[in-house]
Amino acid sequence: MLALLFKFNFYGSEVITQMLEALPGKLIAFGLRVLFSVAVFFIGSKLIKLVRKILKRTLTKADAEVGLIQFLDSFAKMSLYILLVFTIATTFGVDAASVIALIGSAGVAIGLALQGSLSNFAGGVLILLLKPFVVGDYIKEDSAGNEGTVSEIQLFYTKLRTGDNKIIVLPNGTLANTSLTNYSTCEFRRLDLVVGISYDADVKLAKSVLEQLVLKEEKTCKDKEMIVYVDSLASSSVDIAIRCWVKNEDYWEVRRRLTEEMKYVLEGAGIPIPFPQMDVHVKNS
Repeated sequence: MLALLFKFNFYGSEVITQMLEALPGKLIAFGLRVLFSVAVFFIGSKLIKLVRKILKRTLTKADAEVGLIQFLDSFAKMSLYILLVFTIATTFGVDAASVIALIGSAGVAIGLALQGSLSNFAGGVLILLLKPFVVGDYIKEDSAGNEGTVSEIQLFYTKLRTGDNKIIVLPNGTLANTSLTNYSTCEFRRLDLVVGISYDADVKLAKSVLEQLVLKEEKTCKDKEMIVYVDSLASSSVDIAIRCWVKNEDYWEVRRRLTEEMKYVLEGAGIPIPFPQMDVHVKNS
């Protein structure tokens, strides 16, 4: 019994000694692999940036849409970084076939976990194919009422820039599955304004004054329909509407200017603009 115990201790100590002797070499080998992986990642990152730059330059020369360029750039970035990480993993002895088999078996679970992201990716593809809007368009989506100018169409999200210079990030899946209004598709846009005048005022004179105002405005389209008409008989005023057409890019400028000028020309013609009021009749019982 003592002999067996001595023999076990002897061989056990010999194995431990061999392991300790081999440990520095394994640590050095592992450290070299880590350094090699860091170098590969650094070089790979630079190459990915170069590939993305070449891709952008090529698509730009081919007159591709800005949204398509941004989308393909995001897709290329994600795909190339996944490939880079996969390549680095193989240097640590990870079997490529095993990784592929694992990804295949876990595909259903990954799909369920990332169904929101996959929906956004599919939405981005639909946006690029169907083109309900492009970069530079001013849109308003109806689900939450967000609106702004499209600045980027990324792999999973679209960014809108608001008039006060805020960025709204919207999932592509939401934009692809909800109704939206694109204010930039058509070259011209109809401008509708309404102003109320007193019931005692001369309606024909008010219409004539407002017609002259629209005709004098340089940026209204003179070759398109222009009409001034009584829109409604409100509780405190006769509402007169102006309907004319302007170029899309001039819409807000002309709207602001005409809204202000209407007050001046009506006051100059002696036509009052009433405020809401109520007549009260007192009866003695």
